[in-house]
Amino acid sequence: MSILIQYWIKEFCRFFLIIHTIVLSIFIAVDYLTNIDKFLKSGISLFDGFGYVLLKLPFMFVQLTPAVTVISAVTVFGLMNRNNELLAIRSGGVSTAYIVMPAIITGLALSLIMFSLSETLVTVTMSKANHIKYSVIKKNRNLHAVRENIWIKGDGSISHFKYFNPVDRTIAGVTITFLDRDFKMLKRVDAQTGEFKENRWILKGVLEQIFDKNIQDFAIKEYEEMEFDLNLAPDDLKAVVKKAEEMDFFELAAHIKKVEAEGYDATTYKVDLFGKSAFPFICVIMAIIGAATGMRRFVKSNLAFGIVVGVGVSFFYWIVHGFSTSLGYARILPPFVSAWAANLIFLSVAIIYLINTQE
Repeated sequence: MSILIQYWIKEFCRFFLIIHTIVLSIFIAVDYLTNIDKFLKSGISLFDGFGYVLLKLPFMFVQLTPAVTVISAVTVFGLMNRNNELLAIRSGGVSTAYIVMPAIITGLALSLIMFSLSETLVTVTMSKANHIKYSVIKKNRNLHAVRENIWIKGDGSISHFKYFNPVDRTIAGVTITFLDRDFKMLKRVDAQTGEFKENRWILKGVLEQIFDKNIQDFAIKEYEEMEFDLNLAPDDLKAVVKKAEEMDFFELAAHIKKVEAEGYDATTYKVDLFGKSAFPFICVIMAIIGAATGMRRFVKSNLAFGIVVGVGVSFFYWIVHGFSTSLGYARILPPFVSAWAANLIFLSVAIIYLINTQE
């Protein structure tokens, strides 16, 4: 490894750690202070509340790494530009591609780190954090979910939903059982699907069984459609369903196969699956954009503006990525395309931006 690459990586790591430490410290302080009231109301000690905030730290590290990458790259190249180091390097016949090489290497390394953390530490910590959030802080103790299976214990009833789609706000494989005090079944409602419309649940393909004391048997009725009060909103179901960030790549892939094998739509999970491989790659793109920005002439006299450009680019990426992902959830774009669209767009922009860097 050449002296130039070693020097750049050393400087990048220094700024990366400093900036990330500052940003994560701000996140911890803000998240902790804004949740103090919730901690006190739920009976959690302030110390345990701080532990809850720390559980979200690995997830936030992964989410913020692309932005910190572009800021660090702009800073290193900007300082080299201001100190005429880039001019000296280019005068020695070193190409722009070689100068950017350490940024690409670092971006690839950060991509691997992000993917590894997402597949190991993040899945564990976010699972624990979500459990504390919904079971302890929000006290949704009557809801229990394992992957797509959701069980709800109500007042004299037990409900089970085989599958819940948070995007369409639909449920499938619905079973609602009403019991008396002796736990004898009084009524059972089965439905193929259900949809939340105009603040109410509409069940479809309904089979209703009501116990008739006169004949000591169940009277059976069928309905194509039925309005039913579940005393539950889609946000309540969304809170307890196991989320994509709580599953690693292979677990999510197995989950998709299981959902599809049971005849349900797994589009949202497919988008999340491809997103797990697409999102870490943005570090390479952000490193290239940061390098290209840092080598611009305007950064030589105004480094702060170059950093603002880097932050703006990362913010705009989030908008494009979120938009393309939503198109995948809505089945407008194929899952793979929706997950990788932002990367392909920004990679093209980064290469063009680098080629047109002023020398």
